Amino acid sequence: MANAEPFEVAQLTRRSTLSSQRWSAFMTIVLVVCSLISVLTTLGIIVMLVYEASGFFANEQIQLSRFFTDTKWSVGQTQGEVHYGILPLLSGTLRITAIAMLIALPLGVITAVFLSEFASPRVRSILKPALEVLAGVPTVVLGYFAMVFLTPYLLQPLGDFKTFNAASAGIAVGILCLPLVTSLAEDALRAVPRTLREGSLGLGATRFETTVKVVLPAAVSGIVAAFLLALARAIGETMVVALAAGSTPTWTLDPRLQSQTMAGYIVNTFQSESVVPGSLSYYSIYSVAAVLFVLTFGITVLGQYVRRRFREEYN
Repeated sequence: MANAEPFEVAQLTRRSTLSSQRWSAFMTIVLVVCSLISVLTTLGIIVMLVYEASGFFANEQIQLSRFFTDTKWSVGQTQGEVHYGILPLLSGTLRITAIAMLIALPLGVITAVFLSEFASPRVRSILKPALEVLAGVPTVVLGYFAMVFLTPYLLQPLGDFKTFNAASAGIAVGILCLPLVTSLAEDALRAVPRTLREGSLGLGATRFETTVKVVLPAAVSGIVAAFLLALARAIGETMVVALAAGSTPTWTLDPRLQSQTMAGYIVNTFQSESVVPGSLSYYSIYSVAAVLFVLTFGITVLGQYVRRRFREEYN
C-alpha cells in the first residue's frame, strides 16, 4: 500500500499536466483565430474599398488629376457640369477637425494635468465620473446640441453664422474628443515614475515647475499619441457633422459657412433615394471612403511611430 500511494500521485500529476497542455493549446488556437479575424476583417475592408472605388476612377468622365486638384464637388447633382474634386470635402473635414482639436487638446491636457498632479481624491472622484458620462453621450445628441444651442445662442450673436456651419460642428466634435484626450493624457502622466517628481521637489522646484518641466516632458510621447488618436477620431466623426455642418461642400477657410466632410458626404449620399448601385454617385461614396481610410490610417501609423520613437523608459 505504501508503494501504491506515490504511484497514484504520479498518475494524477501526469493527468493534470496533460490537461493543462491541452487547455493551453486550445487557448492558443482561440487567440490565433481571433487575431486572424481582425487581420482578415481589415484586409476585407481594404479589398472592398479598392474594388468599389475602382468603379469610380474607371468611369470615362473621371480624371485622377482633377480628383485631387479640382476645388468643386457636385457628384450626384442632376443639373450642371459634374465636378469631382475631393478638395472641398477634404477642406471641410480638416476645418472642423482643426476647430475640434483647438478645443479638445488644450482643455484635455490641462484637465489631465489637474487630475493627475493637483486634484484631491474627492475632486477626482467627482470629475472622473463626469468625464465618463460625457464620453457616453451619443454623437447624435451632440449634433442636435450643436444645432439647437451652440449655433443660435453662442455663435450667431457673435457674427453672421449660418444655421449649419463648421464652427458649431467643430465645437461639438471637440467636446466629443475631450474625454478621450483627457483619459489617455492622464494615463501617460500617471505612468511617469514618482521618483522623478520627488527628485525635482528635492532640488527645490515647486509643484508647478515639476509638472511643467519634468512630468510633461517625460509624458510627451503619450500625450502626442493621445492627440493623434483624437485627431483620427475627429476626422472620422459622422453624426455630428452630418447634423450640424451642412451638406454643401465648400472650398473656404470661413468657419461660418456650411462645411460638408467626407464622412458627412458618405452618410448623406447613402440616404439619398436617387443613388443606384453602379452609378457614378454610388461609386463616388467608395472613392471618398478610400481617401478617408488612407488619411486615418496614416494618422494611426504616425501615432504609433511617435509613441515608440519618443517613449521614455525607466528602470
